[in-house]
Amino acid sequence: MTTPKPKSSQTMKPATAAKKLGIYLAATPAEFQAGVVTRDELNAMQATPPQWLADLRRNGPHPRQVVAARLGISVTGLNRAGVTEALTSEQIDALREENPDWLQRERTIQAEVRKEAQRLKDKPAPKKK
Repeated sequence: MTTPKPKSSQTMKPATAAKKLGIYLAATPAEFQAGVVTRDELNAMQATPPQWLADLRRNGPHPRQVVAARLGISVTGLNRAGVTEALTSEQIDALREENPDWLQRERTIQAEVRKEAQRLKDKPAPKKK
């Protein structure tokens, strides 16, 4: 009879953990960037975020997917507009206030994409013969 192996904890690279946490890796503490993160540590950070994580989520800088979501556009729309760097919450709010032409255009495109996706979802499936 064999003895069961001790369960090893699943680990991930800091970049993967940052993506799962929705934060910009370059803005995290050095010890987070240098080490590996276990699944248990990630779950603990999600359940009770340390102060640095709460501050990053609140103030940024935010990764591109978060910036795009907060502006109501796609990441591709950010690329077309030439926004390549991470933005803080303050910068995102300033863009919303300013509402430049490119942002209005990208929001319109995003609304059309969502409308088309919904239309395709609602379309009845073709009947099989």
